[in-house]
Amino acid sequence: MVSKESKVGFVVAGLLLGMLMAAMDNTIVSASMPTIVGELGGLDQFIWVTSAYLVATMASMPIFGKLSDMYGRKRFYLLGLIIFLIGSALCGTANSIVQLSIYRAIQGIGGGSLMPIAFTIIFDIFPPEKRGKMTGLFGAVFGLSSVFGPLLGAYITDQIDWRWIFYINLPLGIISLYLISQFYKENLHLRKLKIDWMGAITLVGSVVSLMFALELGGNEYDWNSGPIISLFAIFAVLFIAFIIIERKVEEPIISFSLFKKQLFAATQGVAFFYGSAFIITTVLIPLFVQSVYGGTATNSGIILIPMMLGSVVGSQVAGQSVRKFSYRSIMLVSVVLFFIGMYLLSTLDTDTARSTVTFYMIIAGLGMGCSFSLLSMATQHKIEPQKRGIATSTNTFFRTLGMTIGVTIFGTIQNHVFKNKLSDLLGNLGAFGKVDSRALLSADARAKIPPEVLHKISEAMAHSVATTFKWTLIPITLGFIAIILMGKEKLTFEVKENRAKKAQ
Repeated sequence: MVSKESKVGFVVAGLLLGMLMAAMDNTIVSASMPTIVGELGGLDQFIWVTSAYLVATMASMPIFGKLSDMYGRKRFYLLGLIIFLIGSALCGTANSIVQLSIYRAIQGIGGGSLMPIAFTIIFDIFPPEKRGKMTGLFGAVFGLSSVFGPLLGAYITDQIDWRWIFYINLPLGIISLYLISQFYKENLHLRKLKIDWMGAITLVGSVVSLMFALELGGNEYDWNSGPIISLFAIFAVLFIAFIIIERKVEEPIISFSLFKKQLFAATQGVAFFYGSAFIITTVLIPLFVQSVYGGTATNSGIILIPMMLGSVVGSQVAGQSVRKFSYRSIMLVSVVLFFIGMYLLSTLDTDTARSTVTFYMIIAGLGMGCSFSLLSMATQHKIEPQKRGIATSTNTFFRTLGMTIGVTIFGTIQNHVFKNKLSDLLGNLGAFGKVDSRALLSADARAKIPPEVLHKISEAMAHSVATTFKWTLIPITLGFIAIILMGKEKLTFEVKENRAKKAQ
C-alpha cells in the first residue's frame, strides 16, 4: 500500500521528468545542428528545426491550459506527453530537414501541455505554504534545462549519434507517463463548456505569421519586401481578430479578465522581457568561447555550467524567500543582478580571461534564476482554481514568446554586426562573406585559415557578441518597469487568509 506522501512524491517526480524534457528540447538541438545539417543537408532551412518547435509550443500552450481547466489536468497532461513522445520518436527517424521540422512541430504541440499543466498541478496538490519550495524546485529544473541542454546535445552528438537527442526522451517520458497515470488522482469538477476554436485558429495563425516574418526578414527577403510586409499584415489582422473574438466568447482561450489584476498583467511582461534577454546567452556564450578560445562544441558547452548553477541557486533562493518578501522586492534584486551580469558580458573581447567570463555568467544566472520560480507563483496569486491552468499556460506562453522573438532579433543583430566588423577588419570579405559564421567555428575550417585572418575573425565575433549583449539591456530595462508595476503582493497574504478560513 503506497502512502499519500509517497504518491505525491511519485507525482512530483513524474512532473519533473516531463518538464525537464519539454524545457530542454528548446535548447538541446542547438549544439547538434551542424552535425544534423551535415548529414541531412538543408543549411538554408535549418532554422525551422528550432522555430517549428517553439511556434507549435506557444500555439498549443493556452489551448491545453484552457482545456485542462475545463476537463481536468491529468488527461491533457498525459495526452500532451504522448504526443511529445510520438514526435520525439519521429524526429529520430527524419531523413531531411523538412521532415525533421515537421516532426519537431508535432513534438512542440505535445510540449505545450507539459510545463504549464505541471505548474498548475503543483498548485492544486500543495498548500500555499509549500508552493514556494516546490515552484523553486521546478524553476530550478527549468533553468537547469535551459543551460544544460546545449551541453548534453553536444555530448550525445559527439559520443553517440544526433538521433539520440530525441530518442533519450522515450524512456524518460514512459516513466513520467507511468508515474502520473498511476499516482495522480484529481478531484474532477467538469464543466460542460464550448471550446473556443476560432480563438485557437486566429491565435495559431497570428503567432505563426509573426515567426515567419521574423525568421525570413533580413535573411531570405528584405524587410520592406512584399512577402515580409504581407506576413506582418496577416499577423496584425489575425491578432486583432483574436482579441475581438476573445472579448465576445463565453470561454476564451486567454482570459483577458485575468489582466485586470495588476500583478498578473505585470508578471506576464516580466516573463516576456526576461525570456527574450536570457535565451540569447545560451547561444552567444558558446559561440564566443568556441571562436575565441577554440575547442569542440562539447567544450564550449561546458562554459555554460556556471550560469546553470547560478540560475538554480537563484531559483531556490527566490522560492524560499517569497514567504518573507513581496514578489516585487525579490524581482527588484533579480533585475539588478541580471542587468549587471548582462552589462559585464557586453564588455567581452578577445583578451577576456575565461575565469572572468565564468564570473559574469554566474551573476547573470543568479538574476535570471529568480524568475524561474517566482513568476509562476506570482501568476497564480489569488487565482481561482478553475482558472489556474490558463493562468499558468499564459505565463509560459509569454516567456516562450519572448525567447523566440529574442533569439530571432538578437541573432539577426549578432550576424549583422559580425559581418560588418569582419568587413572593416579585412577590408574585403571575399570568400568569407559567403560562409556562415557558425561554419568558421569547426576545427577543420579554423585550421585552413591563416593565423592573422583567424585572429581578426575571432575579434569580429567577440565584438558582435559583446554588442548584442548591450542590446539585451533594453528588454531588461523594460522588465524593470514591469517589475515596478507588480505592486506589494506577497504569498503570506494568501497563507493568512487560508488559515483564517480554517479557524472559522
